[in-house]
Amino acid sequence: MQDISLQRILLIKEKFDSISSYLNERALRIWCATETQNYNREFGRGGNTVVHRATGVSYPTIRTGLRDLADKKKLDTDKIRRSGGGRKKITEEYPDLLYDLESLVEPLSRGDPESSLRWTCKSVRNLTDELILKGYSLSFRTVCDLLAELDYSLQSNKKTKEGMSHPDRNDQFNFINRTVKKFQKNLSPVISVDTKKKENIGEYKNSGREYRPKGQPLKVNTHDFPNKKLGKAAPYGIYDITKNKGWVSVGISHDTAEFAVNTIRTWWKKTGKAQYKKSKTLLITADCGGSNGYKVRLWKWELQKLANELKMEIHVCHFPPGTSKWNKIEHRMFSYISKNWRGVPLATIETVINLIGNTKTKNGLTVDVVLDEKEYEKGKKISDEDFNSINIKCYRFHGEWNYIVKPKS
Repeated sequence: MQDISLQRILLIKEKFDSISSYLNERALRIWCATETQNYNREFGRGGNTVVHRATGVSYPTIRTGLRDLADKKKLDTDKIRRSGGGRKKITEEYPDLLYDLESLVEPLSRGDPESSLRWTCKSVRNLTDELILKGYSLSFRTVCDLLAELDYSLQSNKKTKEGMSHPDRNDQFNFINRTVKKFQKNLSPVISVDTKKKENIGEYKNSGREYRPKGQPLKVNTHDFPNKKLGKAAPYGIYDITKNKGWVSVGISHDTAEFAVNTIRTWWKKTGKAQYKKSKTLLITADCGGSNGYKVRLWKWELQKLANELKMEIHVCHFPPGTSKWNKIEHRMFSYISKNWRGVPLATIETVINLIGNTKTKNGLTVDVVLDEKEYEKGKKISDEDFNSINIKCYRFHGEWNYIVKPKS
């Protein structure tokens, strides 16, 4: 009898292995119940045990299949379980569960403002512990599902707050766009300028990852305290919007307006002059703040000196306050520089220069880079007399943002 049972187990297992992947829950239990009935008809009893050993399907499931076969009220063919079958939803057992969970996730806007989670990491396990303290019986996996049901997901901070939007923000964007197209039509240079974030020079952690042999990460300093001997690098960039070419001067001194304008001067002498031989005008698009801000007197004073030297009219258009991310240089050049040096410690100033200079894109962007070793004085003041002597003409539309610095005769 044991030999017969073993043979039948092997036979049922062979059949089960061949069709189990095609069976849903209902079909699986019906099939197992059918095999059980066939065995019982032939040998009298023991079908449950034989089928269980052959398939691994539980006894309760086999018995449910037998009841389904014996039930005169057949289940609809498109249903797997009877109506109301299965475990009840936990939210039916605890009607206030979703509200209490959301109160914990957003303690400042809902529920108790003194919630202990207000100043605590809102991990799933912490949320679960808080709910258990409130009298709920549930697992952290259940909390995961409930958070998904409430449309919550893990998210990092996103930089979107720009402060109060200026009422003429869009009009200024349109003005810049029209001015850029006008200069491009006349084959005059149009550049976008800005300072990239200062970088500590040394064996410091740099954001991002790069491929290395498994288990052999580059080892860097634990702390990010600046090294006074190595200092910091201040990359000031110029992006030629028309030519899709970049230029960066890496300063080792202060990021001042004098440094910014000297970068423009160097770019023109090394690259711009050869590209735009006949041009007598230059358009600069810049942020509203920083070393090239529209309120910075030194910026306009240095532009006057540059205009006199190059004998060119320098047109400047500033982006409205809080909209620096719209400046072309940010997403057309600086972003690619950051990608190129991701995960690489900026150990020396030479490392910075080489990584910037080797930045390229499939769209043809290349970046020239030079080291500016000049010492720039911080906090340099321009007197009222000197400032009033600047040969500046303001556009009718927001003259504080849009102006022309003309060379003095």
